[in-house]
Amino acid sequence: MMVTKRRSLRVAVVGVLGAASLALAGTAMAATPAAHTAAPAGARSAAAAKPAITATPSVSSVRAWTLFRVTGKTTGIKAGTKVTLQQKQHGKWVTLPASTPVNSGGSYALRVELGLKGKNDLRMVSGSTASPVFRVTVS
Repeated sequence: MMVTKRRSLRVAVVGVLGAASLALAGTAMAATPAAHTAAPAGARSAAAAKPAITATPSVSSVRAWTLFRVTGKTTGIKAGTKVTLQQKQHGKWVTLPASTPVNSGGSYALRVELGLKGKNDLRMVSGSTASPVFRVTVS
């Protein structure tokens, strides 16, 4: 079967790598209510509910069709929610068939192969929340 030119320019995803569980550190409560300073309930929940995603590639450059990982953490996104890889192509963000669920600690890891040679601008998204753009150069 012949691989088309368009297909060769697309990004292929090999699979999803299970992210390692992270232990959450508990916060100690003050012994007396007077010693504990708390923000208003509305402000506290609004800050906790603001979704954010980070993304870090395991390499900055890679040969075409060679595996690398994208890992990151999320805040304000429920465990089990999928985060998806996007690539900038011709000035537009294209959603690639590469996604992985967020684990209970808020982190994720994704195994990726890129076939589009040159500088690839990528980001991770979940709904309307996007990570900062990161670049992987494919040779």
